[in-house]
Amino acid sequence: CHCTSMNSAGLLCETERPRHRPFLIGVSGGTASGKSTVCAKIMELLGQNKVDHHQRKVTIVSQDSFYRVLTPEQKAKALKGQYNFDHPDAFDTELMCQTLKDIVEGKVVEVPTYDFVTHSRLPEKICVYPADVVLFEGILVFYTQEVRDMFHMKLFVDTDSDVRLSRRVLRDMRRGRDLEQILTQYTTFVKPAFEEFCLPTKKYADVIIPRGVDNMVAINLIVQHIQDILNGDICIWQRGSVNGHAHGRSLKRGVAEHNENSSGGGIVPVKRPLLEPSTRPH
Repeated sequence: CHCTSMNSAGLLCETERPRHRPFLIGVSGGTASGKSTVCAKIMELLGQNKVDHHQRKVTIVSQDSFYRVLTPEQKAKALKGQYNFDHPDAFDTELMCQTLKDIVEGKVVEVPTYDFVTHSRLPEKICVYPADVVLFEGILVFYTQEVRDMFHMKLFVDTDSDVRLSRRVLRDMRRGRDLEQILTQYTTFVKPAFEEFCLPTKKYADVIIPRGVDNMVAINLIVQHIQDILNGDICIWQRGSVNGHAHGRSLKRGVAEHNENSSGGGIVPVKRPLLEPSTRPH
């Protein structure tokens, strides 16, 4: 949805209901680790995919939307695969922080739309309406402390580097890019930036998800925890005690319930998509 056509109605609707502070979940991981696929699977398992965006209890926002507007020189480099999109400076951190603050305050926000073909920010903006749970995903969402401290839960999708590279190569070749350019960009920018900026933030994660969306045990536990939040069973974060012992007990209770529920039939495996959406750089 575009704010130009829906913003006034959305704001009107929002004034009619009391604002609430959403449960904000950060989802990080390396390029092509499956961050967006994990978020999409969480949405699917919560039955939120087919719900109108005004009524959704869970919504997803991507850090990719907050790439800076490039100068002509930077854009020329980007078209040759010589611009580092994996460096923290590539993101408009100030806009990202302000947008997240507005989301936490329960406001309707406008998120930029970034075109990765032309490497430019489009005039259209996407409206994100208040939700009970907001998933914010990206390679460096834990890098800036101001952003990191806003999250009530932090997930890190930990996928083998060879798997990530093969996914990225296939995805970029589908975009018509040259294999040599893809590999040069990976070795020059992507891999060093992952090791310097992304991987060290893994230590901030509350939950690490090995193998991404293939790890349905971990994802089901997270979904159970989110369901507890949506059902009002867990509202610790509203009182500012997210990192306290009470939150830990709530999560353990979710794990216990999962074990009891899954003792009968187990987890039904769900086939995952082969590739992440081709419009994404990470």
